[in-house]
Amino acid sequence: MKCPYCGSVKDKVVDSRISKDFSSIRRRRECLSCGRRFTTYERIEESPLMVIKKDGRREPFQREKLRIGIEKACEKRPISMETIEEMVEEIEREIKNNFYREVPSREIGEKVMQRLNNLDHIAYVRFASVYREFRDVSDFIKEVKTLKKGGRDERG
Repeated sequence: MKCPYCGSVKDKVVDSRISKDFSSIRRRRECLSCGRRFTTYERIEESPLMVIKKDGRREPFQREKLRIGIEKACEKRPISMETIEEMVEEIEREIKNNFYREVPSREIGEKVMQRLNNLDHIAYVRFASVYREFRDVSDFIKEVKTLKKGGRDERG
């Protein structure tokens, strides 16, 4: 494993933990050259899952893209990276269990929104504004009012 700080390939594993669902192993490593620590994840390589985009294009499912989208929504919110990683794992596992080769992007977006709505309303509205392509402030206000009523608008 290459150290993300100094580029050295000499490291040692300090700690290993199996994920809650037994689908990956988290390893804490220490670089033997610079002494800094970093985390790696080991997963089984599976056949590619394709995401069907809104315009009909297909692209490979990218776990990192999912994680980055959730991180952006949760930026400056009291949500730990561990919570975000667990959310990504849950969503990935759920879509791989329910969809064999292809999954519509809206399914992924709805699963993210459902979890964010239960976790943090600010992160939820941030994600919804991008996912639902808010065009102006009125779309934003409508989503917040729906959230305050405890319901959800079923468009999207």
